[in-house]
Amino acid sequence: MASTVFKSLTDTTFDSVEGYRQAAETANNPQLTQALQQRGQERGQTLQQMNAELQRQGEELVTKGTLTGEAHQMWQSVTAAFENNDEAAAERVEEGEDYIKSKFQQALESDQLEVQERAVVQQAYSEICAGERFGDFAAKQFD
Repeated sequence: MASTVFKSLTDTTFDSVEGYRQAAETANNPQLTQALQQRGQERGQTLQQMNAELQRQGEELVTKGTLTGEAHQMWQSVTAAFENNDEAAAERVEEGEDYIKSKFQQALESDQLEVQERAVVQQAYSEICAGERFGDFAAKQFD
């Protein structure tokens, strides 16, 4: 049975994939749109790895977002109406990346992951860190 922490990380990863998808739809700049789509695909691969671990443990796969993620995405839509679309997309990605990196870091520092889960989370953390650096870079482009 998967740990609660691992399930929560998988849920957050799904929300992140959706966040990238929405940010790519919001952005006007073709290079930003392409970069967001690429990062979203990479995050999708991370989700697949995490879902594979859930499946190995006999758990249901994560195929829909959380209420928290949906609320954040709705807030994104509202705030985007008042901002430059590229700036809004970059800022929301940066916020999301800071959040997910912190959540993964806390999980790795805890003792609440099973051995196999920890290995998957450590592998995913590398991709999460790359996403966080991308978020920082993208946001600086529109300061």
